[in-house]
Amino acid sequence: MTLQSDRADAAEPAGVVGERIRALLQAADPGAVWGVGGADGVRAGSADEDSVLEVDGLMPVLALWPVIGSLVAEEALRLHTPLTAYGVEAAAGTTAHHLLSHSTGPTAHTALTRLAEHLTGSPLAELADTRIWHPLGMTGTGFADGVLHAPPADLARFLSHLLSPAEHPLTRAWITESLRIRTGELTPARGLLWHPAPHGTWSYGDTPTLWLSPRLHRWALLLPTHPPGPLRTTFREAAFASIP
Repeated sequence: MTLQSDRADAAEPAGVVGERIRALLQAADPGAVWGVGGADGVRAGSADEDSVLEVDGLMPVLALWPVIGSLVAEEALRLHTPLTAYGVEAAAGTTAHHLLSHSTGPTAHTALTRLAEHLTGSPLAELADTRIWHPLGMTGTGFADGVLHAPPADLARFLSHLLSPAEHPLTRAWITESLRIRTGELTPARGLLWHPAPHGTWSYGDTPTLWLSPRLHRWALLLPTHPPGPLRTTFREAAFASIP
């Protein structure tokens, strides 16, 4: 990935963080794709930013979550309104908020996809492309044979936008509301799709994983070549623990 200068609010220069992570992955998973950056883009990362990779495990956060956010922003959807009020078949009292914050797995994602497609009359792939990916310049991202693919450069564009002051295609309000605890005293604690993690970060996914920290002005991504196990935690520590 192309290196850019680090922000002054980071405790260590991007080069130091990058070299630490590079050494870590060289020992643990040399083929892993990774990146660390901020609102200004990539600051350190693996070399090939344009290779298109399978990222289907990130589909909910790259496609579904931002599309739902765009519908909320235009007031076509209210998170606490039962889905049945929109003419969508669902268990009594089920809301988009509940599916994003309390439910996990394909069933919740299928229900949210059905809701978005019902409200717009368009398939999710088209909604994500026209509402999110195209405005962000994510030209390499799309579905092929039902599986989501994207190059690392597009993932960086997406994450950088989430830390930027821009209000389009995702609003600051949607991002802020998503990155706060929405489950009250229930455990595990969750935001809207995103999960709280150490060092002021929020994460999505296990293999691969995206991390985002508005407080630390930093994002990170890890696409390992095999189930990461302890590497996931070690990578997160290397990417974020150096920032006070």
